[in-house]
Amino acid sequence: MPEPAPGRLARSRKARQGKDLLCEWIFRPVAHMVVLALLPLRVPPPAVVLANAGVGLVGAVEISRHQFVVAAVLLQVKTVLDNADGQLARLSGRVTAFGRYLDSESDLVVNAAIFIALGTQIGPWLAAAGFVTLTLVLSVNFNVERLYRRQRGEVAPAMPEAQGAAAFLARVYAVVYAPQDRLVEAYEAWRLRRRSPGARLAWHDFATVAVIANLGLSPQLAALGVCLALGHPAAYVFVLFGQALLIVALGLRREVLAARASSQLAVIVD
Repeated sequence: MPEPAPGRLARSRKARQGKDLLCEWIFRPVAHMVVLALLPLRVPPPAVVLANAGVGLVGAVEISRHQFVVAAVLLQVKTVLDNADGQLARLSGRVTAFGRYLDSESDLVVNAAIFIALGTQIGPWLAAAGFVTLTLVLSVNFNVERLYRRQRGEVAPAMPEAQGAAAFLARVYAVVYAPQDRLVEAYEAWRLRRRSPGARLAWHDFATVAVIANLGLSPQLAALGVCLALGHPAAYVFVLFGQALLIVALGLRREVLAARASSQLAVIVD
């Protein structure tokens, strides 16, 4: 008896702390319909990764041509396919190191192409500032949840063994992404040095994870799409600056939570 569609959708989702609401409500259900169409055809997930990257690159070209509405639509198609590749891999049992690394690195290439294209419309310096800010926001989005899980003793799923082309992509990943991860970890170590276990748990609070979960790539491309459709692509860069300020505010809140936990412990000890 075939598995019901809702059960398949649940099984195809990646387990995460915090919900990306736009993905949960819109992009993942739409992507799931794409996955159900591709499953019988035995389409390899990396092919979907390449398709979403191709659509994203075409969207970047359309931005450079000032075809903002077309670009906005293409970027949402890219997001649907970007959600579909992981769902397809998990549902078909074909999760591979090659696919995971290819997905991450294709996203970076597309993001760079998008901001290069934006540079032709809003100026190179503003676009460069936007790209750097987006990269930092996405790094925080990934690492805040990862470190939250680690603080609570959760073991991350092991990456499938990388061989051949996957090993090459793994080396690229180590060069591009590993420094960002180390930077976030170094900041965590600096802020939590000599803190009590209770203060550490308070600093890694779920509310922060839940908010930052909504700053992933899918919401970013949706926000960019809205700005493009309205004819104001530069507005998206200021949206990114606002997100950076939000992350700073959440960091200050974490400091308050950790200090409060430390003071409560001191009162109990006294």
